[in-house]
Amino acid sequence: MENAVPESIKPRYTFTVSARSKPESTPIFRFLRNQFGNLALAQIESVFGFVEQCTLYGGRSFTQPELSDRDVKQLNNTGIGLRIPLTNHDVELREYRLYRSFLRKYHSTKNSVIVTNDELAGWIRSDFPDFDIEASVIKNINNHRKLKAALPLYNTVVLPMPSNQDKEFLQSIEDKSRIRLFANAGCALTCPARTCYQSFSTMNKLRGGEFLCSQSLKDRDMLGMIDFDLNELNELGFNRFKLLRAQPGSMTGF
Repeated sequence: MENAVPESIKPRYTFTVSARSKPESTPIFRFLRNQFGNLALAQIESVFGFVEQCTLYGGRSFTQPELSDRDVKQLNNTGIGLRIPLTNHDVELREYRLYRSFLRKYHSTKNSVIVTNDELAGWIRSDFPDFDIEASVIKNINNHRKLKAALPLYNTVVLPMPSNQDKEFLQSIEDKSRIRLFANAGCALTCPARTCYQSFSTMNKLRGGEFLCSQSLKDRDMLGMIDFDLNELNELGFNRFKLLRAQPGSMTGF
């Protein structure tokens, strides 16, 4: 068991890190050491990934759980939160009600949910007030109009990867403490349409569907994993970052 992070340790910026493709049987702290060993434990505020099966997932296809009950307990005991990616575009109230026991199981001030559908965010806010609710990158909140609309409903907002390069927009944001930026970027940085997100939402309903992409493998601009200058972004006032795990070959996507 890892030791809890002392309250006196206050890093300049913190990360939520991806458990993507982690086998459920791999202990979480072994995974973090192997995949994010360059980070101090105090810098990891949360881990996001799939727990048990749920049709509310989005963003990518659910194949199997990545984080076990033991993983979640050990993370929480160390002061690290679980973030559940409930980022499906399409959610009905009847479907949400089927998963209230699922949400109740993880409902804690230490944990949070990532949401794309505003109605789902409202239902969770009403029934499970201890969750932090984060607006998913899938919402593509890339201007002040969208940000103003999102902030009353969400605790924090993830800006899309290209926004890291829009310094004028970043500087003009008033409450930067409620913003999460990407620490690194994969294929979504240069993607023109992000068609895959909607296709994953359909596939995760378990009623068919297929993976769709706005670019062919031959034509897409695959730059690999791009690291952003976090010191520069921190100097602008941002201290929350989302850190992706590189896929084999240091690429993301398919």
